[in-house]
Amino acid sequence: MKSVKIIVSGLVQGVGYRYFCFKKANEYNIKGYTKNLYNGDVEVLAQGEEGLVKDFIKELNTGPAYASVKSLNIVETEDENEYREFSIY
Repeated sequence: MKSVKIIVSGLVQGVGYRYFCFKKANEYNIKGYTKNLYNGDVEVLAQGEEGLVKDFIKELNTGPAYASVKSLNIVETEDENEYREFSIY
């Protein structure tokens, strides 16, 4: 199982980005969470099969219609939690 933390920068708050993450995570069987950060970025923790995580990251780079993603900062992580679902915080 692959686990990555992704910081998404750009116009990603107030445009349905976290809900978009939630929908796509469920499509790709990704577990973890997404949450807004105080600086305007969105944090995503994704756990799943390596190929599906890569496909999920491609979707995050596009985002929903009103989002404007500038960059993704992706870091592989050894998160000790095993998430049972994908949550929005």
